[in-house]
Amino acid sequence: MTVEKEAVADWFKGLQDEICTALEGADGQGKFEEDRWERPGGGGGRTRIIRNGAVIEKGGVNFSAVHGTAPEFLIRQLGLDRESNPQFFATGVSIVIHPNNPMVPIIHMNVRYFETTGGIAWFGGGIDLTPHYVKQEDGRFFHHFLKDVCDKHDPSYYPEFKQWADNYFFIKHRNETRGIGGIFFDQLKANEKFSIDQRFEFVKEVGSAFAPIYTELIKRNKNLPFTDEHKQWQFLRRGRYVEFNLVYDRGTKFGLETDGRTESILMSLPAQANWEYNFVPTPGSAEEATLKLLRKGVDW
Repeated sequence: MTVEKEAVADWFKGLQDEICTALEGADGQGKFEEDRWERPGGGGGRTRIIRNGAVIEKGGVNFSAVHGTAPEFLIRQLGLDRESNPQFFATGVSIVIHPNNPMVPIIHMNVRYFETTGGIAWFGGGIDLTPHYVKQEDGRFFHHFLKDVCDKHDPSYYPEFKQWADNYFFIKHRNETRGIGGIFFDQLKANEKFSIDQRFEFVKEVGSAFAPIYTELIKRNKNLPFTDEHKQWQFLRRGRYVEFNLVYDRGTKFGLETDGRTESILMSLPAQANWEYNFVPTPGSAEEATLKLLRKGVDW
């Protein structure tokens, strides 16, 4: 069996609706603004932005479904026959939330489907957490939730996709991970073990995990007190987030290289981020403790 791209896109639209409703409820004040756009080469999307809420300073929950002639970089990357005028289709939901309170973590999720003429089709995505201050109990909750999701589909998924996330969400020029990881996967195709429909069922469950995970983390941390020093550290950690997204993130590169809508692609960037020259945290501080956990291979 093969999935129908229209059915995948419709499910992603519903996921966008579900997550926006959950986030508005958890925030209690902020409301999403919707901006519909069309891609000149084919397709378009719904950008939804929430700003200046009680919990969320800036966040986006974006849906897109774009199609058209495969760009040159895809033709080279996938070894497509240029003379056959190959077409592509890509749809997905992408989310980044930047909270006001430094004790509430940044979260990112992306779930996507891609296909080209000639029978190439796959799912990709992932979900990862970037706390400004790493809390062991929140890290365990997050990773155990994702492990349960993965284990329902295959026991190999979590260890494989966790390692993939550790390696992917790594800021090489800083020698540190962006956050505490999560799961990441790409080019999940049909094979002798999994049908493309089974891959889709897994991606659905990953997408549906976002709302219960993040609303719980908001509830745990939104009312915790913080100081101006905590805010300054938050701005520095946001700076690291920006560095990763602009230098390494595949979704950012894909969107820009396929003439996607720039405002929607760069919605992942925070409203404010700082860079301080050669910042070194105080020995024994919470900031130093966080940096020590921004590494690969932590067993949560």
